[in-house]
This record gives sequence, structure tokens and C-alpha cells, in this order.
Amino acid sequence: QVQLVESGGGLVQAGGSLRLSCAASGRTFSSSAMGWFRQAPGKEREFVAAISWSGGNTYYADSVKGRFTIARDNAKNTVYLQMNSLKPEDTAVYYCAANSGGSRYYTPRTRFEYDYWGQGTQVTVSS
Repeated sequence: QVQLVESGGGLVQAGGSLRLSCAASGRTFSSSAMGWFRQAPGKEREFVAAISWSGGNTYYADSVKGRFTIARDNAKNTVYLQMNSLKPEDTAVYYCAANSGGSRYYTPRTRFEYDYWGQGTQVTVSS
């Protein structure tokens, strides 16, 4: 079992930055690939970024590539999402998720590949 708690969301102006954190509890964090997803009102939950359990592989949605960075600290059981050059279209509830299987290079990219989810944190980008 993995429990996930996101933090760091808030209101920011376009062009600004935020760093989201996801604190995990449970023994399997260091062997879990982690991902960030987001869901805007009236839209489906969409993939944002993923990182393998080793931290050596990452993958990003095209819409955030070059602006967002995913990272993890296995000693702190925490995964981060650094978001720069934010745009109004980045406004959404952001969720972190954990996948409890896979190789050290695995970066799951669909919500169906994840076993555990946090409750989400709101990010609002004003124009």
C-alpha cells in the first residue's frame, strides 16, 4: 500500500512558477514509478509527467515538455513537479500517482497503469 499526499498548489500569474510535492508513505515507494496527472473542469484526467523508480528515466506530455520537471527523492519518499513558465491552460487539479510494478526504467503514461492516487492539489494560473 502507498498513501500519497500532494501539496504546493496555489494561485500564480502566467509566466510564474510553482513546485508541487507528493509525500508518500508505505514501504514500496522506492520501487514505484511515479506520475503526475491533471484534470481541468469538464475535461478528462490527463498525463503530465512520469519518473521511473530509479529516477533515471522521465517522460513528459508534449504540452509541458521544456517547462515542467519531475524529480524524486527516495530518501524522503517524495516526488516533485517543478512547473515554470506557467500558462492559464495549466490550470487544473494536479494528482500524483504510484505504480507498484515494472522495471527500473518504466515510466507509465496512462492512468490505467497506476495503482494509487493522491487527493489532488489545485493549481490556478491567472492571465
